[in-house]
Amino acid sequence: MSKHTETLEIEKSENFESLEAVEPIEPEVELEQETIDEMRSGSELLVESLANESVDFIFGYPGGAVLPLYDTLYDGRIKHILARHEQGATHAAEGYARVSGNTGVVVVTSGPGATNAITGIADAYSDSLPLVVITGQVATPGIGKDAFQEADLLSMTTPITKHNYQVKNVQDIPKIIHEAFHIANTGRKGPVVIDFPKDMGVLSTNAQVTNELELPGYTIPNKPKKDDIQKLRDFLKSAKKPLVLSGAGINHAKANDLFTEFVSRHQLPVVSTLLGLGAIPYEHPLFLGMGGMHGSYASNMALTECDLLINFGSRFDDRLASNPDEFAPNAKIVHVDIDPSEINKIIKVDLGIVADCKATLEFLLDFDSYSIRHEDWLETCNENKTQQPFAYSDDEDGVFSKPQRAIEYIGEITNGDAIVTTDVGQHQMWVAQYYPFKDHGQLVTSGGLGTMGFGIPAAIGAKLAKPDKPVVAFVGDGGFQMTNQEMGILEEYGIDIKIVIVNNGTLGMVKQWQDKFFNKRFSHSVFNGQPDFIKLSEAYNVKAYLIDDPTHLEQKLDEAFQHDGPALIDIRISPVEIVSPMVPSGKANHEMEGLL
Repeated sequence: MSKHTETLEIEKSENFESLEAVEPIEPEVELEQETIDEMRSGSELLVESLANESVDFIFGYPGGAVLPLYDTLYDGRIKHILARHEQGATHAAEGYARVSGNTGVVVVTSGPGATNAITGIADAYSDSLPLVVITGQVATPGIGKDAFQEADLLSMTTPITKHNYQVKNVQDIPKIIHEAFHIANTGRKGPVVIDFPKDMGVLSTNAQVTNELELPGYTIPNKPKKDDIQKLRDFLKSAKKPLVLSGAGINHAKANDLFTEFVSRHQLPVVSTLLGLGAIPYEHPLFLGMGGMHGSYASNMALTECDLLINFGSRFDDRLASNPDEFAPNAKIVHVDIDPSEINKIIKVDLGIVADCKATLEFLLDFDSYSIRHEDWLETCNENKTQQPFAYSDDEDGVFSKPQRAIEYIGEITNGDAIVTTDVGQHQMWVAQYYPFKDHGQLVTSGGLGTMGFGIPAAIGAKLAKPDKPVVAFVGDGGFQMTNQEMGILEEYGIDIKIVIVNNGTLGMVKQWQDKFFNKRFSHSVFNGQPDFIKLSEAYNVKAYLIDDPTHLEQKLDEAFQHDGPALIDIRISPVEIVSPMVPSGKANHEMEGLL
C-alpha cells in the first residue's frame, strides 16, 4: 500500500500503539495498579468475548483494518481457518452452523474484504443460518470520508441481516458480542454483522466480558397458544385427506424425532421442502418426497388433493408454491412458524401458529393420545408413489454415466448417513431426489438465495463441525470453478471431504431452461473450454479420480471413498441430461411435465 495514497495519519502508522489521529482514552486521575492489570486492548477483549461464547473456529481472511485483531489471534486461543476468499469463509461458516447448530464466526477486513462476504451473509439470511460476521472498518476519524478501503457496511447489510452494529466505544465490545450471538442463534436464526473500526482494536479498556442481555425490543415466540393447539386438533379430527409439510424449521429446531413420532401416530403422509429434507427418513413409509418444482408426483398430487395441510416451518416459497392461487386449493391450511411475518405472506391460512416447531410438536404429542387413520387417503398417496417414482433410463450410447445412479450409489456407500453439501443447479435437485437422507442436518445446501460456489466451502465447515461423519460435496462444473480455491484448505488443516463434480460441460439448469423456454437458444450456457480438473486437484495435493466410462462408475466410486483423505471425483455426464419431473414456473403443482 503506497503511503502517498493514504489520507489519514492513522493509516500511515504501522505502530498500532501510537495512532496520531486518535485521541487515546486516558483518565485524568492516576489509575490503581489493579485497574492497570485489568487493562487490555479492544482486540484482546473481543477475542475474550468470543471465547466466552464458546467459539471453536473463526473463518477469515486478514487485511490492514483487522491487523490488530489478527495480532491477537496469533496466540491461538481460538482456532482460525484461513479461507482463500471471503465468500468461501462465509460459506464455510454456514456449513459449520448448519451442521453443529452453533453460530458460525467470520472475520474479514474492510472494503473489498467485507463486500466479498456479502454473498454469504445474504445466503445465511435467506436460509436462517446463525452467523456473526466481524467486518474490519477504517478508523473512526476516517469513517464517512472515503478513506482507503472504506465501505458503508451498515447500509449494505441492513436488508440482509437480523441486526448489525458498529463499535464506537471500546468498552461496548463485550455487550455487542454477547447480544450478537444471542440474536443470531435465537428465534428465526440469521446473520449479525459487527463493523469493527481499526482503532477499536487498539484502544485499551478495563471492561469485562459479560453474559448480561438488555434487548427490550427483541422477543422470541416459543410456545404455541393452547387455543391454537385445540383448533389444530379439531381440524385434524375432521380431515379426510390430511397432509403434513416439513420445512427447514423442523431441522433448525432439531425436532425430527418428535415430528416423525407425530406423523406416525396419526399416519399422516409427509411432503418436504428442499431444506426440510431429513425431517423424516427418506425410506419412511409416510414420506412422499420433496414437493414443488422438481418434486415427486406423489408429493405434488398430495398437495393438490389434500383437505388439510399442516405446514411446519416452511415459508411457502415460489419453488414449492409456484402458483399461490392454485396451491392446495381444497385444503384448510395451518402454518406453524417462529417468524410472524411469514404467516399469510404468500399463502392465506386458516390458522397461523407463531411458535417454535419443536415446542408445538411437544404440545401436540402431550395432548394427543389418540390416533386417527385415513386408510383410503394413504393408499392413494402410496399408489401415486409406486406408479410414478423418481426414475431414469440408462444412457443409450453407453458413453456417459448417469448422475442419478452415481448419487444413489454414493448413498449406498455411505449408508445414507453422510453430510451432503451441494452447489446449485441440476446436481442439487438430483441429490434431493436420490440421496437417501436419514436425519436433520445432513443436507447443507443454498436454498433461498441459490448460490453457486456454496458446496466446497460449506463442506469444509460441515466437516469441522462433525469430523467423525463422512462429508460429500456435490458440485457442478460451473459452480466448482467459482470456489475451488478453497481446496487449498484441505491438506493444510487435514480435512477429509469427497468432492463429486457432476460434469456436463454446461451450466446445466440454465441450459435446461433455455432448451424448454427459449427455443434451444443456448446463450453462453455451454463451456467451450475447461481446465483439467484432475490436474487442478492434484496441484492441491488432493487425490483425483476421473470417471469417463459408465462401466467403471461403481468401481471408481468405491476406490475414491475408500481413499484415506480428501478426494475429487470428476464424473462425466451427458450435456442433455435433464432434471424431471418439472413444474414450469407459474404453474400449479399438479401440472408436472416429464413424468414416466
